[in-house]
Amino acid sequence: MRASLIQIDVDQGEPVDSRRRRVAALVREQSGADLVVLPELWTMGAFAYEEFGSEAEPLEGPTYETMAKAASDAGVWLHAGSIPERAASGSGSAAGDGTLYNTSLVFSPSGELAAVYRKIHRFGFDKGEAVLMGAGRDLVTVRLPGTTLGVATCYDLRFPELFRGLVDAGAEMLVIPAGWPERRRAHWTLLAQARAVENQAFVLACGTAGTHAGVPQAGHSIVVDPWGEVLAQAGPGEEVLTVDIDPARAAATREQFPALKDRVLGLEPPRHRG
Repeated sequence: MRASLIQIDVDQGEPVDSRRRRVAALVREQSGADLVVLPELWTMGAFAYEEFGSEAEPLEGPTYETMAKAASDAGVWLHAGSIPERAASGSGSAAGDGTLYNTSLVFSPSGELAAVYRKIHRFGFDKGEAVLMGAGRDLVTVRLPGTTLGVATCYDLRFPELFRGLVDAGAEMLVIPAGWPERRRAHWTLLAQARAVENQAFVLACGTAGTHAGVPQAGHSIVVDPWGEVLAQAGPGEEVLTVDIDPARAAATREQFPALKDRVLGLEPPRHRG
């Protein structure tokens, strides 16, 4: 399969509607790909906390509509990154109507909504996203021809237990949109490779370029194979990173080096000595 990661330069001087149209055109240009991935909160910037409320949209809002049409026009599976979602009545929001979520949307090649993932681990250490947005609760996988995607977002990358859960649910390819800061770029590459190696899965991690609310972004979107080999990596600016992947390599790796079969902790309650 061919995967294209679109590393978008999020310039806060560019109107959001203009950026939606520009990104939709970039998606349509990837019509030869099987899977296209966008970054986290690309409509307004992952660190633009003051804009979360004003730019929040319903699940089936303008980004949903624009990206569904782009996926259909290109005939691709599209992980449309994430949006600041304002939950509507009946959405299951524990905090009541109007709760904000960092919500990822995945569309099929026909433009149908295939999956919704609300980010579980919120970044900010008692400020920013951590207090402005609600936390998701559900692990999400998406079945594609030949593989199963496990869906996570940015800060989730630091929590290996989430990815173990996705692997247990059948994931062979882990897709991670992000707005990762430049000052921790070394962690971005290290953690992407670690999640690939320990789960014997492909990792497709798509970040943003530019500067969000004064925070320079890491860029350097990355594709890692199940052995931890970097298949492709972008530079710091806006770029489309395209790589051909053999999804069968995940199963082959797990058969050749069956480390996952030797798992002990996490499969049953641990014993404690007191």
